[in-house]
Amino acid sequence: MFSSALKSFTSNISANYTLSPNPVSTSGPWKIFDAKKKNTGKDVSVFSFDRKSLDPQSGGLGGRSGAASIKKAHEEVIERLKKEASSLARLRHPNILELAEPVEETRNGGLMFATEPVTASLAGLLREKEEQERAGGIGGRTSRYVVEEAQGGGRRRREIEIDELEIQKGLLQIGKGLEFLHESAGLVHANLTPEAIYINAKSDWKISGLGFSTPLENSNTATSIVPISLAEVLNYDPRLPRSVQLNLDFTSPDFVLDSNITPAADLFSLGLLIVALYNCPHTSPLQTSSSASNYRRLIDSSSSTPSQSNNYLSAKPIPKELVSSVLPRLIARRPAQRLTAREFQTSQYFDNILVSTIRWLDSLPAHTPNEKAQFMRGLPRVLGQFPKSILDRKVLPAILEEMKDRELLSLVLLNVFQIIKMMPSGRRAFTEKVIPRLREVFAPTKATTERDTGKEAGLMVVLENIAIVTGNCSGKEFKDDILPIIHTAIESPTHSLVDKSMRCLSAILPVLDFSTIKNELFPVVANVFSKTSSLGIKVRGLEAFVILCGGGSDEPDTTFGDDKRSKKAAGSAALDKYTIQEKVIPLLKAIKTKEPAVMMAALSVFQQVGKIADSDFLAMDVLPVLWSFSLGPLLNLQQFREYMSLIKSISSKIEEEQTKKLEELSSNSVTTSTNPQRNDIMSFGAEGFLSGSNGLSNGEAGDFERLVLGKHSSGPQSDDMLSGGWNASSSSKPQIRGMSSHQDPHPGTPVFSWSTPSAGAATSNNTNAMAGALSSQTQPASRAITPDQSLSIFPTLAPASGAGSSLAQPLQPTNSISPWSTSIPPSSTTSHTMNGMSGSMANIKLNQPLQLPSQAPSGFRIPPPPLSSNSSYQPQLSTAHTTFSAFNIPPPPARPQPRYGAALGASTSSSNPGAQIKPSTTQPNASQKQGLDAFESLL
Repeated sequence: MFSSALKSFTSNISANYTLSPNPVSTSGPWKIFDAKKKNTGKDVSVFSFDRKSLDPQSGGLGGRSGAASIKKAHEEVIERLKKEASSLARLRHPNILELAEPVEETRNGGLMFATEPVTASLAGLLREKEEQERAGGIGGRTSRYVVEEAQGGGRRRREIEIDELEIQKGLLQIGKGLEFLHESAGLVHANLTPEAIYINAKSDWKISGLGFSTPLENSNTATSIVPISLAEVLNYDPRLPRSVQLNLDFTSPDFVLDSNITPAADLFSLGLLIVALYNCPHTSPLQTSSSASNYRRLIDSSSSTPSQSNNYLSAKPIPKELVSSVLPRLIARRPAQRLTAREFQTSQYFDNILVSTIRWLDSLPAHTPNEKAQFMRGLPRVLGQFPKSILDRKVLPAILEEMKDRELLSLVLLNVFQIIKMMPSGRRAFTEKVIPRLREVFAPTKATTERDTGKEAGLMVVLENIAIVTGNCSGKEFKDDILPIIHTAIESPTHSLVDKSMRCLSAILPVLDFSTIKNELFPVVANVFSKTSSLGIKVRGLEAFVILCGGGSDEPDTTFGDDKRSKKAAGSAALDKYTIQEKVIPLLKAIKTKEPAVMMAALSVFQQVGKIADSDFLAMDVLPVLWSFSLGPLLNLQQFREYMSLIKSISSKIEEEQTKKLEELSSNSVTTSTNPQRNDIMSFGAEGFLSGSNGLSNGEAGDFERLVLGKHSSGPQSDDMLSGGWNASSSSKPQIRGMSSHQDPHPGTPVFSWSTPSAGAATSNNTNAMAGALSSQTQPASRAITPDQSLSIFPTLAPASGAGSSLAQPLQPTNSISPWSTSIPPSSTTSHTMNGMSGSMANIKLNQPLQLPSQAPSGFRIPPPPLSSNSSYQPQLSTAHTTFSAFNIPPPPARPQPRYGAALGASTSSSNPGAQIKPSTTQPNASQKQGLDAFESLL
């Protein structure tokens, strides 16, 4: 019980609606608040009446009347206000204010009800206009807007200028409302004043203020409205506010003078209201001060009665059509002389194209589809004549309602975009009114096999006006609401839609961010391009790629006619370099057709790619495709030349960048050798090795014959082992064995052999190797191994016995030397051999040229004669006289000849030139390494 009682004190409107903190307007006793329903977000206007306004201290009741009388007067006011709200609930008409929530009492005894959103009452609008006119001064320009509090605590501007067409439209709507009250509802308004007319958000004039409405006399229409008593309502009560009493300034003489309740009384009041619209201030020409006696006096006098002769007592001119044909038949003493509500609507005052258009819009739902289509086709011709406020509030909302008819969709959208283009506040109207409708109509749906031609026609209109769309919405609004519509058009099976959507990219890209273009727009375009079988769509897709890569959209149209497209200067690419290289180019590579239109469109894409992609990518991926496309069998000469021009341009770019790169590397690197041939990895020195080891030269062949046949050499030859050796003359010119007389020696070329050469050959090769080593500063040599000097120049060495032996010590007889086999030093003496090598190398002067003796020694040498024990033979090794290398066998020791000869295993007699030296039968140890393998540790 307690909860039900508490519920009775709780307002339904306060609980379900969010009200603005301050009223946006006032009308009579009502304060009007903007409100929004909490669960649906629907906008409404809440009318609130505060009972305290009737108290004397609040400017309400005055005097010393009794408490019972005051209470009764208050109750009458409350009942009359309830009647006003309840009458709206019973009456449903486009020109009667629409009730959203019924009237209810508040906790403090007040009243509250909700209606459709209204901007202000006509009286409030006229008062604001007067204030703006006074602020502008004499000759000053009046403001078209008034700043007021908006819902949510913000501020908003409302247009308040009332032009002639606005008045014509409003009066026409009031005439329709009166016609409905008189003929359909059987009621007389009885208090038609500016306070009883409200202007809604669509700029429609609506009738309200039905607190004094009463049924017609002798009416057969059933009604629950209680008739009024003229005697009571005409009696002004000073205890009550004037806003809750009958306004005698707009009352008909039928009430005051004749006490008759007729529909014509409302037409008389309408005539006075028309004069108030043009008067300044905007008041009635009859100023009665709420006195019936004053009213009678004014009506009885012709000078104080509004008429055509006194311009209806208006301070400002009234339009001629009203003065000549309308007002005389409205402000007339006798009801029979007045126009009816229906006749008023057909008067000459409303006979113009703009008013007729508005009238057509008001009755648009009742017309046939053919009539609607004909009206929509002709509407663009008159839209420019409408005031912007009418277009925004009246025309645009009316035609948007017809977007639900798919047959009219394209025609409706043509008019919508023309209106948005004409309006100075088109951005706000487009965002608030048009975008929700577009989203509702073109929202992506499940794929169906049936084509919706009406929807496709409307979508084509949207694409044709995409510049207006992008200019009147933010990037976020476009991405959320418009971009899905663009996707629908791109993926449409209708080629004309796909073509148009592709051509819109130049207008779409500026309002989208990079992420949206890359992840949402480009994949859709690429998917359509790769799957389409239409050559025209292929070309459009390639043109879209040009725009996405930063190119313009002014390429000639070769497929779909010569329509002019919007031009967009080439700027930065919408796609990044990675996407272009990894996703756009593969799409171009996959093109199968060789049609010239497709090939030339692809050329435009490659031109943009050439400005963005890396040089190595252009060389490896782009140029092969360009060459493939340029050789297409259907290209003509001019088209081929265009491809070749691009190929040359890209090639030049690659060449310039690579040259610049190499020049930078060359300037930063340090050259380690002045001889570039030292880095020649292809020179192995095989020529010298072969010439020194195969024994096939003419000279060596002769020596071999003399050796095996036991013949003397033809020329003088010394059998002394030291002949041509250490004591050789430095003035003789050397003759290098192993080279024919017509061959040029190559002393600087390292030699190499897989077999052990003879002693003579080794000697010759050692000489060659020594000369090559000493002339390495001037003669080029190949680098076959890591050390600067090839190890192949080292001759066969015999290890010296004893620890710490060097090359200067005598040769030990325990090791036999064979000219036909190479003795490999034991592994234990390797270090001694290296020491000897180091010591001999120290004596070499690399900066001096090697001087060879005049006669090269033979491959088979007779050992030198023994020296006396008391003699100390210590020859000095000279690089200018010796024919041996720095690593040759040291001089023989001073020992007896037989022992030396036995050690050598050869005859010591020098008188037998044909004696053959027997090879040593000493075989190297099986574990010892032979040839160059003995120097493996050096490699």
